[in-house]
Amino acid sequence: MAEAHQAVGFRPSLTSDAGEVELGAPVLQEIYLSGLRSWKRHLSRFWALVRIFSGRHPMLFSYQRSLPRQPVPSVQDTVRKYLESVRPVFSDKDFDWTAGLAQEFLKLQASLLQWYLQLKSWWASNYVSDWWEEFVYLRSRNSLMVNSNYYMMDFLYVTPTPVQAARAGNAVHALLLYRHRLDRQEILPTLLMGMRPLCSAQYEKIFNTTRIPGVHRDHIRHLRDSRHVAVFHRGRFFRVETHSQSRLLSPRALEQQFQRILDDPSPACPHEEHLAALTAAPRDTWAQVRRSLKTQAQEALEAVEGAAFFVSLDSEPAGLTREDPAASLDAYAHALLAGRGHDRWFDKSFSLIVFSNGKLGLSVEHSWADCPISGHMWEFTLATECFQLGYSADGHCKGHPDPSLPQPQRLHWDLPDKIHLSISLALRAAKTLSGNIDCHVFPFSHFGKSFIKRCHLSSDSFIQTTLQLAHFRDRGQFCLTYESTMTRLFLEGRTETVRSCTREACDFVRAMEDKEKTDAQCLALFRLAVDKHQALLKAAMSGQGVDRHLFALYVVSQFLHLQSPFLDQVHSEQWQLATSQIPVQQIHLFDVHNYPDYVSSGGGFGPADDHGYGVSYMFMGDDVITFHISSKKSSTRTDSHRLGQRIQDALLDVAALFPEGQRLKRRGLGEEDSG
Repeated sequence: MAEAHQAVGFRPSLTSDAGEVELGAPVLQEIYLSGLRSWKRHLSRFWALVRIFSGRHPMLFSYQRSLPRQPVPSVQDTVRKYLESVRPVFSDKDFDWTAGLAQEFLKLQASLLQWYLQLKSWWASNYVSDWWEEFVYLRSRNSLMVNSNYYMMDFLYVTPTPVQAARAGNAVHALLLYRHRLDRQEILPTLLMGMRPLCSAQYEKIFNTTRIPGVHRDHIRHLRDSRHVAVFHRGRFFRVETHSQSRLLSPRALEQQFQRILDDPSPACPHEEHLAALTAAPRDTWAQVRRSLKTQAQEALEAVEGAAFFVSLDSEPAGLTREDPAASLDAYAHALLAGRGHDRWFDKSFSLIVFSNGKLGLSVEHSWADCPISGHMWEFTLATECFQLGYSADGHCKGHPDPSLPQPQRLHWDLPDKIHLSISLALRAAKTLSGNIDCHVFPFSHFGKSFIKRCHLSSDSFIQTTLQLAHFRDRGQFCLTYESTMTRLFLEGRTETVRSCTREACDFVRAMEDKEKTDAQCLALFRLAVDKHQALLKAAMSGQGVDRHLFALYVVSQFLHLQSPFLDQVHSEQWQLATSQIPVQQIHLFDVHNYPDYVSSGGGFGPADDHGYGVSYMFMGDDVITFHISSKKSSTRTDSHRLGQRIQDALLDVAALFPEGQRLKRRGLGEEDSG
């Protein structure tokens, strides 16, 4: 998801920045392109050899030693690209002032900072990723809820069983099957275009991982193994063993254990019900309280923090309803992102949420890995629990219960009096933060990826350019836009920012709002904007983006106590539109054409700015795009539902620029199709 909380297009980049080719010199250009083609051939041969030597059945980490290190871009190129990116959103006065700061930076500080960065790149696995984790996530003192977590949804139109304990049993079993494959490295490494491997390092911390709060800085605690899950239900905590005699419990046995918890009539102890609100508190506050908790309730705390993952058995239903589809989806998203502020353990790498009607969801902490990693696990889980494990005719897990299993262990918290006030304050703050989030989710079904492909355009660039039109209509101005893309072509690469609000995109938006412009003129500008976005996306994936380089330069300047007004200016910028595409990565898991409803409906995250939006989207099959929008109710400038309507209108308006899309727009407006 978009890390702009703190501070997916999916196509490979095998070319350098096309901006370096001088179009006025055709001879030099042909020499350049000839050399580039030769380099690409050699690179393809290199990766072909790597695949041969890795064997016919490569393991998850087979390619790790072959991955290149992420390059440090030219500081002059980075500053040039940065200035180009802010030109559409800055006034002439602000741009001239920023350009002056940039020139001063290049003259006075850039060379020294770049030298230190190059030095680090020679010995570190990745010149920026460790600092990104450290300073963007672990040193952030904000609440994890909304600010650092994101969510993933279940199937949109299908719930395989309404039996809550059964869905939990199959889902937990499927997750642990994934962990088993992960431990044995049986998960196939991801290859771009079947050739270029992506870094697999982030998979290591999916399970048995907790973000431990600290004063000034958190740290990630990862255990080699864990044979239990921590379960929360009606204010009570339980420890459920997942193995018996070293064997993974069957789905039916796990269902039995979860049903025992659901049937347990014992009440929550005083203050136990709201204890988890502390994990939603500012990190310094939680770190101080945790010290007392570790002394007084060490066994219970260890059972939660040392669990494979956290499970919340919610007492309310969730998901799409026929009676009120829009409101039900919005409530579903809100429940996954924030819950009630005290029913998720936000420190865990992820929490599985099982609602009373059998609907599932995932809440994921962001510091340990990025969305494609948890998304890969979630795709496997949904496909496995539904198509491989399945359910009996009465909705229960297949197989037989195991009466010999001991009851789930109720965790007991000896909470000292001084913690009671801290819990109450944390709960109040969590409810305030939760109540301020405005979530809106909607499936756009007028067209999807197949239509965009027929237009011979990149689906991600199509959406990103359309989002610029929708946001301009919503706010009446352009803004810095953050799109997250991956840099996992490199060892330990994480993400880079695509700055989607380009001059070309702005030209297209202005043309769309100008009644004197023809459809042909708008379409030509749209294609230019899409091409520009594609170039930026490829550059970012190739390690030639702007933001991670500037971030690393800023970190070096802080270490050296070297003041840079230019880097301070960059560091202070706010992303009023933070975006991310949720990729579908494992279409081989089931027949998506015969079972189009059995695709996750994506997920979302909170806004990066108090007056901004968070927007994620996912292509469900060929003909549906699901959007997830978030904003803050306290802002008078934003409205998630209003932006959602702007997005739908903009998509139909852009589609109408194409001959086939004119029919789609008439249908979207409810008019009779005369053709």
